[in-house]
Amino acid sequence: MNVEQLVAIDVHAHVHSSVHDRPGEHPTDALFEYFGSEIVHPTVPDLAEYYRERHMACVAFMVDASAATGMPPPVSNEEIAELAADHADAVIPFASIDPHSGAAGVRRVRELVERHGIRGFKFHPNEQAFFPNDHEHYPLYRAIADTGVPVVFHSGHTGVGAGRPGGGGVRLKYSNPMFVDDVAVDFPEMPIVLAHPSFPWQDEAISVALHKPSVHIDLSGWSPKYFPPNLVQYANTLLRERVLFGSDYPVITPDRWLADFERLDIKPEVRPLILKENAVRLLGLG
Repeated sequence: MNVEQLVAIDVHAHVHSSVHDRPGEHPTDALFEYFGSEIVHPTVPDLAEYYRERHMACVAFMVDASAATGMPPPVSNEEIAELAADHADAVIPFASIDPHSGAAGVRRVRELVERHGIRGFKFHPNEQAFFPNDHEHYPLYRAIADTGVPVVFHSGHTGVGAGRPGGGGVRLKYSNPMFVDDVAVDFPEMPIVLAHPSFPWQDEAISVALHKPSVHIDLSGWSPKYFPPNLVQYANTLLRERVLFGSDYPVITPDRWLADFERLDIKPEVRPLILKENAVRLLGLG
């Protein structure tokens, strides 16, 4: 990956499909209706082509919520890693391990990093139905921390299940960023990213990031025109080196996000930090 030639690094993009899938209805279709977006279910090669055309790179992952949903993940971690290696100029592979997978999940961490080139891990407490600070999951964090790669936690509101009866069984309580504060205390060496502006807990997310130097915030999942003023204030000042560009593609496109970001009151010297330089440092790309 030629970082110098990239205009931005999107740290939050989803792989929805395997290259072996047949076209048809997809479990995430309701998300696109919620976001008012065109329905797209990208594979890793799709992401590579999309971001390469824009002179960008992306962090790509899926979410394994098989224990909570009874459904297998949409694509394997190994496929993401293998195809990302074929498109290393544009795609940075992250993995998802179901936190309820116990010792088997712990064993997979080192294999995914050392044998498959995984560069980080993604958790979605709402979809995976777990509190991040439950000590049941600490062996999994210990294994990740030992590899030195970052971990992303979804935080705040989610479009998953939104508008369906009972929210599709998805519980919002799991994604309060204060639960991740405990993880940052107990694993201070593990880089952590709080994904998304954390509505309705934005103040909590800012507080955790201000207090814990290992904690970052990615700005995915919301158009910048909806960012609360306090998030913009801290992105411009005390958190300027720990705020990251993320779109949440394909439900929000980087094109839309960047167009709205252009109109946001961000200092000129801070823009390159958010769009690329902070990610380069976090991901060890420089």
